[in-house]
Amino acid sequence: MPRVSQERLDARRRQILDAASRCFARNGFHATSMQDVLKEADLSAGAVYRYFSGKEELIAAIVGSVLAEVREAFEEAVLESPPPPPDVLIGTVLRRILHRQPTLGEAGESLYPRLMIQVWAETLRNPELHAILEGGFAEVRKPWIKIVEAYQDAGMMRADIPALSVARTMVALAQGVVAQYALFGDVPIQGVELGVQALMSMGDPRTRD
Repeated sequence: MPRVSQERLDARRRQILDAASRCFARNGFHATSMQDVLKEADLSAGAVYRYFSGKEELIAAIVGSVLAEVREAFEEAVLESPPPPPDVLIGTVLRRILHRQPTLGEAGESLYPRLMIQVWAETLRNPELHAILEGGFAEVRKPWIKIVEAYQDAGMMRADIPALSVARTMVALAQGVVAQYALFGDVPIQGVELGVQALMSMGDPRTRD
């Protein structure tokens, strides 16, 4: 009997995760059953349980996948020397997250903002998921810190402020935009970029002659 290729196994796993993501984004974790996931994926129970033992494992895998996507986006920016300015960097990463496949429904709305809101809410009651998210965001902050240090080395940013403080603030900005997108619909990313530009242009009037 021919062995199933790793590529096919990975594709099937992705199919299940995408189906579960759509279900969770639409109805939340608690209102979604494994039967809902099976129906959405158009697969048998045996096919799904071969990859995931249940809903909790699916949730953890989805959270890990989303965090890896965000981390990868910023790790790519670290390779540039100096990295792009904050407005360009944040805009690039937001477009990658908000326009990422799969989408939700016929309108083509990205499901990840709604899914992230569900994840954050679930984290408040699920210690295991909290640990995954906490560790994931610690990894996400690492490339941010490297980016800030590169700004400081290039003279683009004040060097007397801890890089971690700046990194946390930039992550919070990206999270806030994702939350607005999930709650209120499409958020013009160009507007976010312009807002960051305006904040970057501010000077301290107390230092003027």
